[in-house]
Amino acid sequence: MATKIRLQRGGHKGHAVYRIVVADVRAPRDGAFIEKLGMYDPNTNPATIELDFHRALYWVGVGAQPTDTVRGILSREGVLLMHHLKGGVKKGAFDEAEAQKRFDAWKQNKTQAKDAVLAQEADGKKKAAKAALDAEKKVNEARLAAKAEALAAAKAAEEAAKAEAEAAEEAEATEEAPETPAAE
Repeated sequence: MATKIRLQRGGHKGHAVYRIVVADVRAPRDGAFIEKLGMYDPNTNPATIELDFHRALYWVGVGAQPTDTVRGILSREGVLLMHHLKGGVKKGAFDEAEAQKRFDAWKQNKTQAKDAVLAQEADGKKKAAKAALDAEKKVNEARLAAKAEALAAAKAAEEAAKAEAEAAEEAEATEEAPETPAAE
């Protein structure tokens, strides 16, 4: 019986979540499967992968062919590398301890690279947030300056109106002042 390691769709419209399964080649995509190996959620950043490493390694070892997407997932998780290293052990190129040492070194390098990317992404987010905050501060300062200008102009207009009113009152007072008869 020919087997494939492939994805089986789940989730809902617009938010697909996949099971990684081993199935007969003739079975439909969402049909019967032999074994569930894990989950794959491409909607998160980075994509979330839960995989039973040892069972996936077993199925690759017995000849199950992964689809292109699953091949990428298995490669990213190290299943294909470990399968390759086990082939080297079978051929006598190196022993099991050396294979495990090489795999651990690869996993450590991969973890360091992932941490570096996440740190760089976090720094980028901090810089973007700081730039947005600075831009918002500039806008607020400009708004406050415009408001202060408007208040100063209103105050100046009010003072001018007050001075004009006082001048008008003074002019009226001089006009209304009774003329005193001239002393004879």
